[in-house]
Amino acid sequence: MAMETSDPLFPVRQTTLCLDIQGNKTDIIVSSYEDHFLVIVTQIGSMGTILHARKEEGVSIDPTFNVAVVFGKRDEPMLAACARKLIEHISNSGSSKALVLSLGLRDHSMGTLKGIVSAVIEKLF
Repeated sequence: MAMETSDPLFPVRQTTLCLDIQGNKTDIIVSSYEDHFLVIVTQIGSMGTILHARKEEGVSIDPTFNVAVVFGKRDEPMLAACARKLIEHISNSGSSKALVLSLGLRDHSMGTLKGIVSAVIEKLF
C-alpha cells in the first residue's frame, strides 16, 4: 500500500510502499528532489548496492542512458538493468531528473527485479 509520508512543509516529497515480492517483504521509498529521484528498495533493512542512472543529453534522436554502480555489487548486470528500466520510464514520462537507486535485496532473481520495477512504476510514479 502506497502512502504519502511527507510533511507538507518539507520540500522533499516522499512516498513509501511495503509489499511482498517473490516471498520477501520489500520496502520501497521514493524521494523526489529537485534534480534527482532517490529510490531505496530493501529486503534486508539496509541500502545495499547503489546505482546512478541518467539520460545523456546529445544530438542523437534516440536517447542514451548512463547507468553506473556508485558502490556495491559491480558484477550483477541485472541490477544495472533494473536502474536502466526505471530511468527509461522516468525519461519517457517527461522528467529530466536523474535516478539514484539503492537495492538491498535477498533475492536478485529476474522475477524479483521485474516485480520491483513494476511496483515502482505502477504504484509510485
